[in-house]
Amino acid sequence: MVGRGLFAEVMAAIPASAARVAMIHPRALRATGEQMREDLATTGRYSAISIEIPDAEEAKNVEVLNYCWSVLGDNGFTRTDVIVGLGGGSTTDLAGFVAATWLRGVPIVQVPTTLLGMVDAAVGGKTGINTAAGKNLVGAFHEPTAVICDLDTLVELPRAEIISGMAEVIKCGFIADPVILQRVQQDPAGILEPQSPALADAIKRAITVKANVVAGDLTESVDVVLGREVLNYGHTLGHAIELHERYRWRHGPAIAVGMVYVAELARLAGRLSDADVDLHREVLSSVGLPISYDGNFPALLDALRRDKKTRGDTLRFVILSAVAHPEMLIGPDPALVAAAYAQVQS
Repeated sequence: MVGRGLFAEVMAAIPASAARVAMIHPRALRATGEQMREDLATTGRYSAISIEIPDAEEAKNVEVLNYCWSVLGDNGFTRTDVIVGLGGGSTTDLAGFVAATWLRGVPIVQVPTTLLGMVDAAVGGKTGINTAAGKNLVGAFHEPTAVICDLDTLVELPRAEIISGMAEVIKCGFIADPVILQRVQQDPAGILEPQSPALADAIKRAITVKANVVAGDLTESVDVVLGREVLNYGHTLGHAIELHERYRWRHGPAIAVGMVYVAELARLAGRLSDADVDLHREVLSSVGLPISYDGNFPALLDALRRDKKTRGDTLRFVILSAVAHPEMLIGPDPALVAAAYAQVQS
């Protein structure tokens, strides 16, 4: 559900069979989380508790996961009780994984409060945590009961978070819906305004792209040549950058560089035109996203080899042959992998 003034819909999304509700929220949303908990508790229908977790990527680790399990256990959570994930992408990732693993699966209602969470993390049922080996390497597929995207929450969001979330919106434009790219080109400054109709339209389009892809390949099957993996466009190098930077880089900027990288890789492999590569740089930079990076390539290459799309020792990249025409590049020449990286170095 996408719209404005939708927090009341959270209550309607909770199954009638639930006796307990756990509100998982980050420290930064303590007041909002507590207010929602009180609203649920005052109905008399539920025993509602809050589980406060660290902000951003600091929440996505096994220690926080274990803490959440302990709270659920102490409060007697059963398989008919419900978790509500309130926050950005890191919160919904963790809350989803808590729900997927407690009693082998309890219902979850996701309430993303950031642009990134709305168009990516909360939609599609992917959940997970980070480890020292990489980002989101431990996780599960667990579909939410409902996803409530209240666009009013974007009004208080820092501009940097809007810009970060735009990377995933633009990704959907490149892989499936060129109208999104046109919206950005028409008014790159206006589309960053939280109350703009252009941003609302782009969000709905991005969610539709992801929902359509997920419907055809819910669990990212290794037997599907190009299914849900298409949503990882730009993520192979992007996740490597996040790990290399110890998550000091936001997800969106890392993915933006990752998209430019695979565009360059596709061009060097003879798959993508110069004009389409230039379009990547133009659209991403117009909203303030980075299009270059200067990190240690051997360290990044090591992270690339641990990417979820890798099979054995074979690197696999989602690339484009044209806008809205994604395909796989499997086992590219190592020289091309390095040469493409040279094209995105600062």
